[in-house]
Amino acid sequence: MYLVKRGAAKKKTEIQMESLGVPCQEIQIKIEYPILRRKKRYANLVDAEPIALMSILSSFHAGYFRISLSLCSQALLWKIMVHLHNHLPSMAFHLMWYIALAIQVSLCFLYAFKCIFYFDLVKEEFSHYIGVNYLYAPFISCLLLLQSAPLMEPHSVLYKTLFWVFVLPVLTLDTKLYGQWFTTEKRFLSIMANPASQVSVIANLVAARGAAEMGWKECALCLFSLGMVHYLVIFVTLYQRLPGGNNFPTTLRPVFFLFFAAPATGSLAWNSICGTFDTVAKMLFFLSLFIFVSLVCRPTLLKKSIKRFNVAWWAYSFPITFLALDSVHYAQEVKDHVASALMFIFSSTSVLIFLGVMLLTAANSKRLLRRDPVLWSATGPKNR
Repeated sequence: MYLVKRGAAKKKTEIQMESLGVPCQEIQIKIEYPILRRKKRYANLVDAEPIALMSILSSFHAGYFRISLSLCSQALLWKIMVHLHNHLPSMAFHLMWYIALAIQVSLCFLYAFKCIFYFDLVKEEFSHYIGVNYLYAPFISCLLLLQSAPLMEPHSVLYKTLFWVFVLPVLTLDTKLYGQWFTTEKRFLSIMANPASQVSVIANLVAARGAAEMGWKECALCLFSLGMVHYLVIFVTLYQRLPGGNNFPTTLRPVFFLFFAAPATGSLAWNSICGTFDTVAKMLFFLSLFIFVSLVCRPTLLKKSIKRFNVAWWAYSFPITFLALDSVHYAQEVKDHVASALMFIFSSTSVLIFLGVMLLTAANSKRLLRRDPVLWSATGPKNR
């Protein structure tokens, strides 16, 4: 009965609309299921690959160049060890250098793509009080690769050209970063200083060593003085525990190892400038050795930072490699049992830590490219 009445009402409505001249049209409503379509879209691997690449690029930052820093410093260590000890296999050094080159080129390509597709994130990193320091890392790695190159002489035209290609960005960043510490009110060193600030010092000292290898002593002294003066200022600022150090995240505490990496690199640079491991080089070596022992004797400092794997763990590797390089030169100069023991201990420790971090990175590869909340949380300390 209800259906009959409904049909009669529908027919009556149609007759009224026709009498008024209103055309009758049927409206069809099509309901789609976006969830099912989305699942179908992602089922195609060809469509999913660009999305995965974009996710990697958005999570990638200059801090990942710690990996290439470790590899390149290991290549330099193996080059010096093979040169001093003929019984060591040169094949190991060549393999290490080419692996370091491949990793460095891969990381540089990734960061170049990030600059193209995510330039806003690069600008945030450039303005971040921690992230800006690691913009030096790609050029430090390139300089270390150049100094450990197996088939390139320091006096060749190609070597000198590449040296300036890698050093000019370092000097540009120096002008920007150190100039801010001098002039910008919200970016004084007492506010912005943190352990990662020492990466800029290491860049200048590695560049000084490269200039000394080519025989450019005046250029080497200029870069060395620039690096060491700023290291002393940064070291004293951090020693006083001013606001910048209090805003350093717990997960990045492995970066504390840069405290002895800077004087160790300074010792290497001065050794290349003078041509001998003299008193100044020994003093810097002993300073780095003392700071290393001070950190090792306080394992609770790093306890919270090792609970979960982070790319910052690579900061354990290259500072110890620089200390091992110092110990090798020190043993060659002093030639006694204590110096030889130090060389063996630090060289072995450097290789073991490098291998250990590399295996941990392979085992935790899924966590490696997660978005880092430290770099994107703010552009400056909390109490800025």
